[in-house]
This record gives sequence, C-alpha cells and structure tokens, in this order.
Amino acid sequence: MKIIDVEAIWLRIPSFGELCEWGEDAFLVKVHTDTGLIGIGESDSAPAVLKALIETPSSHSTSRGLREILLGENPLDIDRLWNKMYDESSYMGRRGAAIHAISAIDIALWDIASQHYGVPIHTLLGGKVRDEIAAYGTFIPKDKPADNVTLVEGLLEAGFSSLKLGGGLFGTDPTHDHEVLQVVRDTAGENIDLAIDLVYRWKNYRYAKTQGDRMREFNLNWIEEPLPSDDHLGLRRLAETSESRISGGEGLSTVAEFTEFIRESRPDIIQPDITRCGGISEMRKIHYVATRYSTQLVPHGFSTGILMAATVQFLASIRDGELIEFSQSTSALSLDLVTNPIVLTNGKVTVPDTPGLGIELDEDLISKYRVEMTLGTRL
Repeated sequence: MKIIDVEAIWLRIPSFGELCEWGEDAFLVKVHTDTGLIGIGESDSAPAVLKALIETPSSHSTSRGLREILLGENPLDIDRLWNKMYDESSYMGRRGAAIHAISAIDIALWDIASQHYGVPIHTLLGGKVRDEIAAYGTFIPKDKPADNVTLVEGLLEAGFSSLKLGGGLFGTDPTHDHEVLQVVRDTAGENIDLAIDLVYRWKNYRYAKTQGDRMREFNLNWIEEPLPSDDHLGLRRLAETSESRISGGEGLSTVAEFTEFIRESRPDIIQPDITRCGGISEMRKIHYVATRYSTQLVPHGFSTGILMAATVQFLASIRDGELIEFSQSTSALSLDLVTNPIVLTNGKVTVPDTPGLGIELDEDLISKYRVEMTLGTRL
C-alpha cells in the first residue's frame, strides 16, 4: 500500500476581513492510498499556514513539504514516517505549526492503519480499558452575567457533572469575573465541578495569585492557563501556593516541550491537544512522561468531530483517561462537519469499536466552506 496524495483542506465560514471566532475555521487532511483507503485527520491551528507546510515545494533536504515527503510511502509505517516528516521539515520548525501539520497527518495514518487491520484504533494502541468516558462541558460565558443562567441549566440537563468556562470577556475584569462565577456556581450548585480558563489573561504571578485567592469561594476544580506556558517560574509558584489545581499546555507540541513544561512549571494537569502536540503518536509519549511525574493528563479539545473521535480512541487506551472535553461551540464546522459525531449521553461519551476513526464527513459542507489556495504553480 502506498500514499498517493495528501490533501490539505482549509475551511472557513466568515469572509476574509470578518472576525473568525472559535470553531469557525478548520484544517483537515485526507491521506489517499493506492488501495482506496483514505485517512482523515485535523489540526486546530492556522489553516493557511498548515496548508502551506504540506503543499510547499522543497527548498532542500531538511526543508521539504510534508506531502512531498510522504508520496510513495507505506502509510502503515507510522512511527518511521513521523520521524521522517520531523527530520525533513526541520528547518520549518520543530515546534508550533510544523508539528501541528504533522499532527493532522499522524491522526490520518492511524485512521488508515486501523481500517487496514480491521480493528479499532484503541486496539492498535494496546487495548480498550473503558467503554465510556466522562465529559466536561466547555462554554464561553455570556457577557451579561445573568444570561448564563439558561446556558448552565441547559448543560446540567444534558447530564454534565463538570463544567469549564473561558473566553469572551472572562479574565479581563475581576469584578465581572466574580459576578459571572457567582451566577454559574449558584445555578450549577455545589456538587458540580467547575473550572475556569484564563487564556493567559492574568498578568504575572502576583496578580494571578490575588485573583485565584478571590475565587476561592467558588471551589474551582482547576484554573487553566492563568499565565503563558513559558512563564515556568510563575506557574510553578502558583501550583505550589494555589488551593485550586493549575493546568495548561494546550498550545505546546512534542514530548520535548511537554517534558520541559512539566519539570519546570510543575502543573497539576497538562492539556495537550491531539491535533497540535504531534498527533496520536506523540500523545502516547507525552502521557508516559506525565505519568512518570505524577501529572494528570486531560486533553484539550475545542474543534470538530475529527478531534473528538481521535481523542476518544486515545483516552480509551490509557488507564487514567477518565475525562474528556466536550465543546459547546455552535459553529457549523463543530456541529456538522462530521455527520456521525461522538454523542453525549448522561454526561458521558461511548467509545466506538469500529475500525478507524469511524467518522463520515459532510462533503457538501466541505465544498461550501472550502478555501482554495494552491502553492507550487508557476505562471
């Protein structure tokens, strides 16, 4: 079996020049083989950049486009191809966007291998250790605190026993944040786990410590990304002094970067995104390091049903994969790109036993929102 094409697909709902909110653009790949098997993957990153990384013509032996690197290769050689992509694209970066693009392709290769062997991905990863995974609902709070009552009530009706809020205006004004949390906690009750995501909006350790102490009354399950991931000292001091657990790492990539983050920042929870950190292959290595350092791994996941399907397969294969993020995005790409998405039942998701990612894409939706950009053509 040989790879005959790597199709890089950029989707975007708003027109250029209009603001693009979370979930309103997407990047996916289709890895085509000469046997007709097609693997699907995605990366929650900057689509135009990732498309260029895949399609760019080579400059030299360590600055090659990922499509060029893979053509003619056996897609079942997943580990060898990961290393080949990493080595031969190294001038384009060993962190960040270059790894994001490799992540999408890696997921697609696992999809192909699972279909080829006729078993679920979790079987290839060592076996399924759970049939269902508890989910926590992530939502962007309404700007007016009182408007969050109906939103939270809907999440409770869906069966969530764990919630996380972040984005919008949250994190920009302490008084506003306190009012939002008061409404959410009063509506949810004391038995619901509640976490917050600051998206790096707290300015430094002292400011973050002050704000975290002010929020102590809300009994937060964790405080996510209060400071940038490279502020190791600030995060470590928070982890050592905060009553709430400190989490982060959704923007990091590769086991090397996560090892540094864990050693230096000492977070209670790391949150690698399977579509950014290096795919399923690298997520396995990151999980091993987290286990060695007694750090919980709760993957980030705020994108399409492709990310969700890949994350479910990974979590089903590890002993401590007990919690998954469930985005509340209302974007058409989040809701409709996958026609048979992982669904929530009583606050949990069921682990599929079908080969591959087990998903089908809405090709009409892809055609509707596809952005055409071609590299390598001379006029």
